[in-house]
Amino acid sequence: MTLSAPLVVVGSANADIFVEVDTLPKEGERIVAKSGQTFAGGKGAIQASCAARLSYPTYFVGQVGKDGHASLVRDALLSAGVRLDHMNMVKGPTGHALVMIQPGGKRSTVVVQGANVSWPRLADGINRLTTTVQQLIRRAGAVLLQREVPDSVNMEAAKIARSANVPVILDAGGTGTPIPQELLKCVTVLSANELEVARLTGMPINTWEQVIKAAAKIQLMGVRNVLVKLGGKGAVLVPQDGPPLIQHAIQPPVMVDSTGASDAFTAAYAVALIERQSPSGALRFAAAAASLCIRAKGAILSMPERQAVLKILVNYTSIEQEVPPRAADEQVLRLLEEHTRFPLEIPATSSQVENKMQLMQIQPESLTV
Repeated sequence: MTLSAPLVVVGSANADIFVEVDTLPKEGERIVAKSGQTFAGGKGAIQASCAARLSYPTYFVGQVGKDGHASLVRDALLSAGVRLDHMNMVKGPTGHALVMIQPGGKRSTVVVQGANVSWPRLADGINRLTTTVQQLIRRAGAVLLQREVPDSVNMEAAKIARSANVPVILDAGGTGTPIPQELLKCVTVLSANELEVARLTGMPINTWEQVIKAAAKIQLMGVRNVLVKLGGKGAVLVPQDGPPLIQHAIQPPVMVDSTGASDAFTAAYAVALIERQSPSGALRFAAAAASLCIRAKGAILSMPERQAVLKILVNYTSIEQEVPPRAADEQVLRLLEEHTRFPLEIPATSSQVENKMQLMQIQPESLTV
């Protein structure tokens, strides 16, 4: 695998329509919005744009409809430098969402999945990914998936990648339905936020020890490495081998819009993984990208350029060297060092999960995440 091996993003593309309103309309009521804007979005398109703007060769495999929203999405992806050789146009509308924003930032969203869920089967009646897409995946540096397209599409892409020893990164964001066990067993890195981890494991995620325990449980489901995104608090990587790693968030001077931060973190981590940056270096790279993203408005428009990320990292590294670790950080690191990965057993029985959870009992006082 070489650095020229592209990142292949298989996922969704949307037009996100934002309107600011004082209150939500009641049944039969017509209200006037204070403002309105339409941006290209969708987790797949956002992540592909981020990777491309980080100067890594990136292909987007997805679908749009035959409408004006398709042009909006295509133009946004092309402007970010994404290769669209495998973005198809299908019958029906491009995926889109109406986001109603009330005072205080409260949001209500209506999603039309449209082309994102209308993946036709090919002539063989089985596959949905063309032969050229399959070949592209086999020579990729990594495949990046999300949960805004059908599980069957993700499964097909993941199995092709796994058969070619290509890393599979799955962002758990999108639909809240259970992730198929068969898909989890193909995943090299699962990237998930607190709510997604809690939903997947049924465990609380309020302390560092709970985060580590939940990640260990996910690994027993077949995932090799678990990346837990904790928003403004940072992230934790629980790898298959070696101790967990913690990355504090790089706080921006001003936060403008956090919409694409999680996607920026995942995409930047994927790029760093292909580039074979160290695990800690990959986390810093992802944190810097997310920090820059939230300083501008619009998910795709806010994705950072590589030079800006590197500049942030230079300043961040110098600050890290000058400021000694806080006592709380030292306690967290001590906690993490004590709880490295135990051997992975797949398939895991309920008794094995229970035994592992007992082994993961942590004696030091809990730390609030």
